[in-house]
Amino acid sequence: MATVLITGANRGLGLEFTRQYAADGWRVIAACRHPETAQELSALAGGKSCDVDVVALDVSDFSAIDALAARLKGLPIDVLINNAGLFGPRLLHEGERGQNFGDIDYVEWERVLRTNTFAPVKMAEAFIDHVAASDERKIVSITSAMSSIADTEGAYYIYRSSKTALNMTMASLAKDLSPRGILVAVFCPGWVKTDMGGSMAEITPEVSISGLRRQIAELTPARSGTFHRYNGDALPW
Repeated sequence: MATVLITGANRGLGLEFTRQYAADGWRVIAACRHPETAQELSALAGGKSCDVDVVALDVSDFSAIDALAARLKGLPIDVLINNAGLFGPRLLHEGERGQNFGDIDYVEWERVLRTNTFAPVKMAEAFIDHVAASDERKIVSITSAMSSIADTEGAYYIYRSSKTALNMTMASLAKDLSPRGILVAVFCPGWVKTDMGGSMAEITPEVSISGLRRQIAELTPARSGTFHRYNGDALPW
């Protein structure tokens, strides 16, 4: 049985990843900050026809990442999906600092970088032996088209930069882990109807995750270290 570890599994894309992989017979390690309040995820885990283990993990707590890796020692993980992420400030209320030039919240920028950029690298370091021991040996991180330097429209400095930095770390990781046969890639899920994407988004989580899973399944050494959309379209760095 193949195993996938998904961070941020309690809602949105992470929940749909969990649902689809479990439905296809995978063992799913579903990580989220507060399992006790993750009702939909708990319901999935309680289903008789799936193998879902819900574990507590705040990816900004690096000691917690190490502890989970130690707890799962000896378990091969075929696909590690770094899905957990933050967008950062959205609205510029009076007195609230945001993401645009001249009004940037630098404390929030550090917090978003820790979750969106540092944590995926830490996850890779902590779980490298688990992934290397598996059959598929894949590390995938969820990024955004907003991270593209070539296509930027400006603004949203915090979110854009955190995902651009993530892209660079994963491109480097693909080179460093190639000798161990580990494949690494970043994927944009599209504009999805989730809490982060909003109700005006273009596609549903079902469509996005179906596409992402197809891209993950088709990931080869030739495409390791690349940047694509959920539908397979290449994105410019």
